[in-house]
Amino acid sequence: MGFRFRRSVKLAPGLRMNFGATGASMTFGGRGGSVTVGKRGAYANVGIPGTGFSFRQRINSGSSSSNRTTSSPVTTTQVSVTVSVRDDGTVFFKDRDGNTIDDALAAKIKKQNSGILKDLIQQKCDEINSQVEDLAKIHHYTPPPTKMPVFHPDTFGEPKPSAPQPETLGFFASLFKSKREKIESENQARAKRYEEELVGWHQRKDAFEQELAAQRKFIEQDIYHSVPAMEAFLDSCLQGITWPRETILSTEILDGGSTVFIDVDLPEIEDMPRQTANVPQRGMKLMIKDMSQSHVQRLYMEHTHGVGFRIIGEVFSNLPNSKEVVLSAFTQRSDKATGKVQDDYLYSVRVSRDAWGQINFKKLPSIDVVEALAQFDLRRNMTKTGIFKAIEPFEVN
Repeated sequence: MGFRFRRSVKLAPGLRMNFGATGASMTFGGRGGSVTVGKRGAYANVGIPGTGFSFRQRINSGSSSSNRTTSSPVTTTQVSVTVSVRDDGTVFFKDRDGNTIDDALAAKIKKQNSGILKDLIQQKCDEINSQVEDLAKIHHYTPPPTKMPVFHPDTFGEPKPSAPQPETLGFFASLFKSKREKIESENQARAKRYEEELVGWHQRKDAFEQELAAQRKFIEQDIYHSVPAMEAFLDSCLQGITWPRETILSTEILDGGSTVFIDVDLPEIEDMPRQTANVPQRGMKLMIKDMSQSHVQRLYMEHTHGVGFRIIGEVFSNLPNSKEVVLSAFTQRSDKATGKVQDDYLYSVRVSRDAWGQINFKKLPSIDVVEALAQFDLRRNMTKTGIFKAIEPFEVN
């Protein structure tokens, strides 16, 4: 088919909380944890300083009655306990060596610190569900085509050096030549340092203002006339977005900026999350539920169309001269006949600025993004349940 562009941009996903292979966890110990051994027996004392998260558990039997009147030295050993939430929602406790702690001790921690533990479980719940929600909401933040680039100048924040106050000659200092010369020498040195600092400050301020002028020209002039400037500005805007999945695209700007062709490499359906979670009112465990295949396919539909919708909107908002966007979205799939991985285009859409402006951008959360693209010149072969068949995209003329 030969539908490829000269430039590619990788849009990395935004920073997310990483809960590790075993899920959300927190470790407490050090200053807040110890084992105390004394005349009344051995106790484990564990807590998180400043949180109120603590417990005290007897870990051996008390001494005999004959020893109760004998003073014994007290020794302290540092311990560390980790509380984690697995991906299946279960909570478990381990010591510093990775060994599971005693059930009775774990039960005591749960009982005494249920609020903090439930917060940890809620963190894991939110992390699981956000993977689903973020994928379906990417188009909610699409800017309207009436929102044009505006230059917002920064201010030079470095204060101007202050002139030093010369030390004055007192009556006695004026009577002694050596004292007078020393004060005059120090005044001259301070004045010289001030002049050097002032020169450096002006140089930095001039360089800042020159850069500011270049940025102003770039925003207010270059992106209206220079195709390289349009490409650089669009790349910058798209890379500044928090994408829930890595997205790679190629662009080609034609006709002085009036037509923009975009090729988007989408994630595969196998990359979609397949579980949701909720926190029950009782107990210390997440309720994990597997999504149905139809739910996963619906999520994939929403995400793949939402990505295209968002990119089209960013083009019209950030490239004022753009009159038409042609966006084609593909994914890598294995050919059933040959077994080779190939690029299959899922949809290709041609949108004019005038038609794009008919969307109510104040109510994006209420629109069906899958149907939203269908009102334009769309090539798509998709079932109602979200199964795509490959199509031939629009090509660069």
